[in-house]
Amino acid sequence: MHRLLARQIRQSTDESGKVDMTKLGELVSAAYEESDCDRRRTDRAITLMIEELEQTHKRAEQDLLHAREFLDSIIENVPIAVFAKDARDSRYVLLNRAGEEYYGMPREAMLGKTPEQIFPDEVARVVNEQDRRVVESGNPMFLEGHLLEFGAKGRGRLVNSRKLLIRDGSGVPQYLVGVIEDVTERITNEARISHLAHHDALTDLPNRSAFNAALDERLERAQEASTSFAVLSLDLDRFKEVNDVFGHPVGDMLMRAAADQLAAEAEGAFVARIGGDEFMILMPDNASREDVLALAERLVETIGKELEVDDYLSHVGLSVGIAFHPDDGVNAATLLANADSALYRAKREGRSRVRCFESEMDQELRDRRLLQHDLRQALEQNQLLVYFQPQARVDGEVIGFEALLRWNHPTRGFVPPDQFIPLAEENGLIVEIGEWVLREACGEAASWPRPLQVAVNLSPVQFQAGDLERSIHQILLETGLTPTRLEVEITEGVLIGDFTRALNLLRRLKALGIRIAMDDFGTGYSSLSYLQSFPFDKIKIDRSFISNLEATPQSAEIVRAVLSLAHALKIPVIAEGVETEAQRAFLAREACEEMQGYLVGRPDLIERYLDLVGLAVERRLYA
Repeated sequence: MHRLLARQIRQSTDESGKVDMTKLGELVSAAYEESDCDRRRTDRAITLMIEELEQTHKRAEQDLLHAREFLDSIIENVPIAVFAKDARDSRYVLLNRAGEEYYGMPREAMLGKTPEQIFPDEVARVVNEQDRRVVESGNPMFLEGHLLEFGAKGRGRLVNSRKLLIRDGSGVPQYLVGVIEDVTERITNEARISHLAHHDALTDLPNRSAFNAALDERLERAQEASTSFAVLSLDLDRFKEVNDVFGHPVGDMLMRAAADQLAAEAEGAFVARIGGDEFMILMPDNASREDVLALAERLVETIGKELEVDDYLSHVGLSVGIAFHPDDGVNAATLLANADSALYRAKREGRSRVRCFESEMDQELRDRRLLQHDLRQALEQNQLLVYFQPQARVDGEVIGFEALLRWNHPTRGFVPPDQFIPLAEENGLIVEIGEWVLREACGEAASWPRPLQVAVNLSPVQFQAGDLERSIHQILLETGLTPTRLEVEITEGVLIGDFTRALNLLRRLKALGIRIAMDDFGTGYSSLSYLQSFPFDKIKIDRSFISNLEATPQSAEIVRAVLSLAHALKIPVIAEGVETEAQRAFLAREACEEMQGYLVGRPDLIERYLDLVGLAVERRLYA
């Protein structure tokens, strides 16, 4: 202030040193006016600041109120029970809507009350003890999956509960806050999922994963205690046919019935369904060889009986292979492989049998796998041959040939078709082999001067894989064979499974002019019903009936019945396996049109039958 006055005096002093009082007064007045303006501006700024603080405070109070309301809304509507208690005496001071539902009473009946005033004595005692421990220790309490002791939902419910301590600013216990969540459904679902992961959904038996785990555990225990045990590999015979013919619902019921019988008979053993119609049984430790064999025989007998399922009589059998630890293997892979080898032997020997593993079975299985490997090279190395067997009218006139596949192995010699054709079907090679046979047979038949029929067997696998219609059409175009001269023979296995698709394909083949014959008639489940679904050009009576014509009256009656049915439907019939004049005479008396068998001619290379197809031997040999 003094400095301001000194400056004003200097500004009012002239050169002679005289102070101009008028000018000094003006400067002082101006300074006061400026100071007064600054004061007013400061007052206004302070006023505005106070007003802003007041508004901020009001907004903060509103935000706090909104936050409290929001928090209250969340707590009130959260779908798990939330409660708060006074830490001093466990009186309830807060309970949300889910808590009311959980306890089965309105909050008014609980707020301000202690556990003794609300719950039964034993429940109150437990609750108070839990509260005391939390308050004294200061540590939260977590209880998971414990049984509900009190509440509107009743006993037997499983809940997760949490309880923690809230202290005030000075560290004094103030509240106990807790949440209770009903997890009954979740735990039940988790248990169900876990069960499904280790059990077969159809039969509720343990599945492959559970069996492998049980086998590993058993092996570990056996190695520690030097115990022995047996593994049984089981397979339902003819189940696929039953399942496909009668439908999956009947098949499922039959599978459940078979599984129930296995589990009941093998009580005390570990029974598992490992997939399809396959089962495994893990016998108890140190079960004697006699007991194991007795159980296996009992299972074959039990399953071999007819099972009545919803008015369906479905006859299935059971084949069993057995491997013993440690004699037949000391690890899981070896034991299972050897049990499967024994099962394969049981099925190969006629099914519905029990076989224990023998060392030669392992060699047999290796030979089979080696043969399957060699079959892949058979086409490339010209080891496959097409033989032809004559087909004739009953009076002896040859009307055609059936093309039959043969395999001349370089070291094994001729391998029987019933050995290598199933292998080709297993690995899918039958599609390529079947196409080769068709091409060879059609090409050969197209060269015959006489327009004889040529019949070729088709595998069910050829219908399921590849474009069979396009392939046959292309072969007919390439070879120049008239479609009406080609006859394809199918078994009912072609129609089992995807019946509609197979039927449509057969109709398209027939539209090309190709003839369709049903092979092995009478040996399956639904041969008769298939005659209603498709207009077959020919029926082939299976050789098993013809070979027994003279031995069993039943075979003769079956042949008569088939011929009578075919005549009524106006479908020609050819009898397979005719070897004697007596068989031919019987067929002639019963008006069977055609025959095939050793009496007419054996399967051989076409060179043996050149005269029948109209070729001169010399011209064919030197052309």
